[in-house]
Amino acid sequence: MATGTLVDVVMPQMGVSVSEGTVTKWIKSEGEAIEADETLLEISTDKVDTEVPSPASGIVQQILVQEGETVEVGTKLAVIAPEGAAAGAPVPAAPADEAPPEAPDVAETLEPEPAAQIEAPTAAPAPAPAAEGREDGARFVSPVVARIAAEHGVDVAQIPGTGRGGRVTKKDILGFIEAGAPAPAPVAPPAPAEAPAEAPPPAPAAAPAPAEAQAGESVEAMSAMRRGIAEHMRRSLDTSAHVTSAIEVDMSKVAALRQKLKKEYQAAYGVNPTYLAFVARAAVETLKDYPWINGELRGDSIVTRTYVNLGFAVELADGKGLIVPVVRNAETLNLLGMAKAIGDIAARAREKKLLPDDVQGGTFTITNPGGYGTFHGTPVISQPQAGILGTYAVVKRPWVVQDEMGEDVIAIRSIMNLTLTYDHRLVDGALAGRFLRDLRERLQTWGESDY
Repeated sequence: MATGTLVDVVMPQMGVSVSEGTVTKWIKSEGEAIEADETLLEISTDKVDTEVPSPASGIVQQILVQEGETVEVGTKLAVIAPEGAAAGAPVPAAPADEAPPEAPDVAETLEPEPAAQIEAPTAAPAPAPAAEGREDGARFVSPVVARIAAEHGVDVAQIPGTGRGGRVTKKDILGFIEAGAPAPAPVAPPAPAEAPAEAPPPAPAAAPAPAEAQAGESVEAMSAMRRGIAEHMRRSLDTSAHVTSAIEVDMSKVAALRQKLKKEYQAAYGVNPTYLAFVARAAVETLKDYPWINGELRGDSIVTRTYVNLGFAVELADGKGLIVPVVRNAETLNLLGMAKAIGDIAARAREKKLLPDDVQGGTFTITNPGGYGTFHGTPVISQPQAGILGTYAVVKRPWVVQDEMGEDVIAIRSIMNLTLTYDHRLVDGALAGRFLRDLRERLQTWGESDY
């Protein structure tokens, strides 16, 4: 947005369900030159960390939001001036009769989806528009805030709102609850005429003070992404009946084929055919026969699909974040396409090039801690999905096989453990076992025609 020759940098709209962002780092300082599309700052939301490019070339004249501050979408963050302008120069104010357009408060009408969560859109049980809220006395309350208030028995009127026009936001009500919301006072019987006036209602509990470091400790604030992960993981455990089944897979044929394809794929396409690509390709094929594992519970209904939007858990720098970008319509990809897609989303996640919309709509997730040598785990389901597949280290082990005479012999084979964590409300142990059995069969009999 330009003001004369000045260009405003604003907090971008990072997906339809994101209403605010936190400035985590300024790459440029006031007075520094910057080129159009060069990274100006980094921001964090409850879904992703990403870089914000400069909308124009020039000088960073003013920085208006400091690192660590959280502001709404559309808030002015900085001003870019043309070459030769002085840093910190006053920015002309907009005429009084030209108020800036008010950006829609998206998070007040659509529920945000957290990082490790990539939730598929949930159909409403009635045809009411998703953006409708309700009036709570004289205050507008969004569906998200109304639901949270109902779940926790909170009177929204007691909560000081920080949103536009004093509106209570999701952040307000969650902070109020975490601070220890006072329980609703019991209704007193009608007092006689001579009774003294009622005491005013108790004031809302104060927000908890920041943790103080003890000797040998360090304290840092949780990022927006970390808070989103924490909320989603806790909600998932509270929602689904988690059960994990495991199976061992002889990956020897896959290992041999991978070695054969590695040089070809890297030379021709710059792609590494990882074990994960093979497992993902086989999992998508197997899910076609197990629609409930690729489905979800939606109220009292079971939702199944003809497509697979496959999520992959990706660790961010220093283990301080986890993001699950989604490969859409993974059932349309062959092995090469799957390997390309996995490489692309992993790179964009680590380079902070993902948008929140890139981590939504997943129907089934794969997590791959095996790259660090682990051999077993119990992953947490990404809501509202019904299952998550864990892939683990490929390890050479003694294995009983049959020789050409049909005799049992011990051989050295490449073995991988796979786990399936599933929602027992929808998926029974027998169904999960058959899925793992069929997935193992695909991997152990992989032929050249399968890629």
